[in-house]
Amino acid sequence: MNKILACTDASDYARVVCRYAAWLSGLTGARIEALYVSSLWEFELPFLLDLGGSLGASPYQGMTGALEEMESNKAKLVEQAAHRELMEAGVSAENIVFSHETGLLVDALDTYESGEDAANLILLGKRGEGASQAKDHLGGNLERVVRASRQPCFICNREFRDIQKAVIAFDGSASAQKAIDWLIAEPALRGIELSVVTVSNGHGDDELARSLRVAEGRLEEAGINANCQLLTGDVEDEIVNYVERSGIDLLIMGAYGHSRIRELLIGSTTTDLIRRCLIPVMLFR
Repeated sequence: MNKILACTDASDYARVVCRYAAWLSGLTGARIEALYVSSLWEFELPFLLDLGGSLGASPYQGMTGALEEMESNKAKLVEQAAHRELMEAGVSAENIVFSHETGLLVDALDTYESGEDAANLILLGKRGEGASQAKDHLGGNLERVVRASRQPCFICNREFRDIQKAVIAFDGSASAQKAIDWLIAEPALRGIELSVVTVSNGHGDDELARSLRVAEGRLEEAGINANCQLLTGDVEDEIVNYVERSGIDLLIMGAYGHSRIRELLIGSTTTDLIRRCLIPVMLFR
């Protein structure tokens, strides 16, 4: 891992994003680019558009100019906070870059995932600046970023905790296989106690068990000792219960299962687990 893209803003989650970025940087030596994107929505508020139509162009342009200046000042504060948090967590100044864009976060991703200096991992908060008003909902950027990103996404919870135990929720799908590939290719994370859990609802047990054995064999060949288990029951409930009773600090999983139609379903297994598990979730698509 050479570069981490830490998506930041003025929310409580931004502080935790920086802490996890610093932790990962310390393990891998990766540089960190903190990215803040000013939403276009701020400059296209309905009441501003109405003013532009009723009062003429000049008042409208004046108000958008004032908003732009406010956002520029806000970006400077976000930059200062990100630098402070990262450096307090042990990241050297030369390993930190801050970028400010205007638009939509999902549209900015391509720039930061392309080229020789592309980010290898994207970190973002489970929720954003509206978290206090929508505590039961995931952030508006999260699903769009996960769908658009070509890189793994590390979804941060509200509080930082040292990661000593991780579990892969493995279903044999292509995205879950990518999680196995990534762990094999990233030796810096070998010190974490790893479990691999597959959950059966009573159908296709033989195929799931075979897929789990193959994953276990690949990890063993790479020198990774993992505790592999086949559980039976409701997928979401079994994984949440395993995370809680085993003291898991990081949940790793594919963003989507075997059926691509799951991409269209709000309340899918992935979304439900991100919402219910009070730990960071690392997603592969």
